Amino acid sequence: MAGTMTQERMARILDQLRLLIEDPVSELNFENPFQLLVAVLLSAQTTDKQVNKLTPSLFERFPDAQSLAQASPSQVEPYIKSIGLFHNKAKYLVATGKRLVEDFGGQVPDNRKDLESLPGVGRKTANVVLGQAFGQPAIAVDTHVERVAKAMGVVDQAASPLQVEKALMALIPENQWVEAHHLLLLFGRYYAKANVKDWTQFVDMSQIDID
Repeated sequence: MAGTMTQERMARILDQLRLLIEDPVSELNFENPFQLLVAVLLSAQTTDKQVNKLTPSLFERFPDAQSLAQASPSQVEPYIKSIGLFHNKAKYLVATGKRLVEDFGGQVPDNRKDLESLPGVGRKTANVVLGQAFGQPAIAVDTHVERVAKAMGVVDQAASPLQVEKALMALIPENQWVEAHHLLLLFGRYYAKANVKDWTQFVDMSQIDID
């Protein structure tokens, strides 16, 4: 699944993306690891903006894992009904709250194994939490990152999200993984969208295609 990218070319691409995206950080609003975990679980198949609209009232009512663990899905649903799949998401949130209380003292774990043991948490969500909440090197591969990486030739079109992640990790210095995730994600979200065929129109290719 190897692509045509080199470390040097990837570095030049990231430099170009830094010129486009001045503040490559998460667009989800959160104040602690618990809020980030909840926000990421809610963000599936919806936008960060939609999640940010509902989380203030949700976090006011359920400020921590303990309060969420004591709730029923039907009590959570009114706070998240404006987004898709809210029935299932309410179930995941309550189940996650209970697991956090029962197994982790109400705290969000700071390692991949324990994070991925939580209901509804897969590798992408775990990587987001590890990188953004705990400052650990991680590259979360969502649909934007995957699409952009494939368009750039990091991997071929048949590569899985995990293969994309591993390829990016091999190309980018570890201390830049979290930033690179945001640069690629935001580039895909606002510039190289799904209906855009040529990502190179947004960058200075003379600074990338250097012999």
